This record gives sequence, structure tokens and C-alpha cells, in this order.
Amino acid sequence: MNIDWKDKLAAIADEHPELNRVPDNLPEPAPEPQPRAPKQTLRVELDKRKGKTATLITGYDAPDEDVKKMAQTLKIKLATGGSTRDGEILIQGDVRRKAAELLEGMGFKVKRINF
Repeated sequence: MNIDWKDKLAAIADEHPELNRVPDNLPEPAPEPQPRAPKQTLRVELDKRKGKTATLITGYDAPDEDVKKMAQTLKIKLATGGSTRDGEILIQGDVRRKAAELLEGMGFKVKRINF
């Protein structure tokens, strides 16, 4: 008869009930930061870079790390490439309408330029 590790662990727990007790002095878990509601108006416009069309998103006043996360999210949801520079998000191709809809879904106000 094979005794698996779960049976062995249960036997040890039965022999030592103090192992099952949760200490009373555990620190409270830190509350998760609530995402602040964006109250910014983002500009979504068409741009040409080296003869190729690109969607340019400007007006996002946040740290560079947040801008990069936003760009990454947009690139994944739009299934396209892009980059960030100086607080601007550049998405390859003409995806202005889809980008504006996604940003509005995230709670941003969107100003459509050249639609």
C-alpha cells in the first residue's frame, strides 16, 4: 500500500495541531491602490511618419512608466506595433476610431482630430 505525501502531511498536522493555528499578529494586507479616474482629455489624430500612416495619441499627463503601460495595452488590443516618446503614444496604422473607442472605454475623454 502506497502512502502519498498528502496522507503524510495530514498525519503530521494531526500530531502537531499548533501547525494549523494561524498567528494572531499577522499584519493587515496592504490595500490595493485604486486606479484613479482619468480626468484627462487625450487627442487622437492621424500622423505620417516617413510616408507611413500612424495614429498619434497625445495629452496623457502621467509618468513614463504609465505611458508605456498604456501603449502596451493599446498595442495588444489593436494588434499592432507602436512606441512611446516624450509622453506621446504612436500606434502603427490608421486605427484612430478603434483607439478612441478603447480610450473612452477606459474612462478618458477623447478629442478626435482629423476624423
